[in-house]
Amino acid sequence: MTRTATTPTNLRRALRREIPSTVALLADEQDFAAMRRYRTFLFDDHTAYLRQIEALLKALARQGGHTTVALFDPEEYAAWCAETATDPDLPASRSRFTAHLAATGARVTYTGQPLTTLLPELVDTAVRQATWEYATTVLATAGDCATCGKDIGKAAYERAARLLVRLLAAAGPGTHHLVCSVPAADDQLLAVLHTEGTAPPEEAPGAGFAAEFTAVLAAGIALSAPGGLVLRTTAPDTPDRLHGWRLTDGTLTPLTEAEVFSAYCTDARTGEPLSPEPGVEYRAGFPLAPGPDDDWTTHH
Repeated sequence: MTRTATTPTNLRRALRREIPSTVALLADEQDFAAMRRYRTFLFDDHTAYLRQIEALLKALARQGGHTTVALFDPEEYAAWCAETATDPDLPASRSRFTAHLAATGARVTYTGQPLTTLLPELVDTAVRQATWEYATTVLATAGDCATCGKDIGKAAYERAARLLVRLLAAAGPGTHHLVCSVPAADDQLLAVLHTEGTAPPEEAPGAGFAAEFTAVLAAGIALSAPGGLVLRTTAPDTPDRLHGWRLTDGTLTPLTEAEVFSAYCTDARTGEPLSPEPGVEYRAGFPLAPGPDDDWTTHH
């Protein structure tokens, strides 16, 4: 095998391939418009800006290095500049903020996918990270139970994990799609879990969709927030089954068949009825047998 001549130029090219890159982009028109107030931000058209971003990503990929993409949030940028006494109207400041995002923000690896695929993935990743951070903050700051002295956040997470195990065990074989919704301060915490079989997927501790789902359910339990959980099960040669529960006082109470039907067949934005989905059975939530130490409502 012939080795490439080790000229200074070739050595620099080899080094460049080993330097990771992070590109922070403005995903929507509103964020793009917010950045136009800075004199040094030269773009005036969001579509043209995205075309240039995609061309840059392709150029970086051709160099053979590792590239990640992050969301550039103008409000977060302005706050970071204020905290670090940085002039926001400088390209170097935007570069420093991008380096900050590379260490702390939601990121997606660029593998050549078009922006039409990458942008939704990036937004979803950012939403998941924000949800995880909010839920874990709720659990970390919940304090101790005045009755039993236990850490409420830890106890709520353990309870949520047990409820998830019981849900999947009772649902039986198949592919399960679960959605948990809990009201937050100004928004709605939403977690989704897609899994196979009768047990939660095995994941590294504190990472993955099951951990995020459990944290959101636990936040609702710790806050005694009114939330909801729905489960859709798909199995071969049978209609999909839809079940639902109401989260109240840290307990999952089964919805009736009529309530499940109403929840799925009503437009959440307008309140107008929607047509039932063909090949789907709307069923009541099934009761979850309490565990031997299931005393949440007594002690928290």
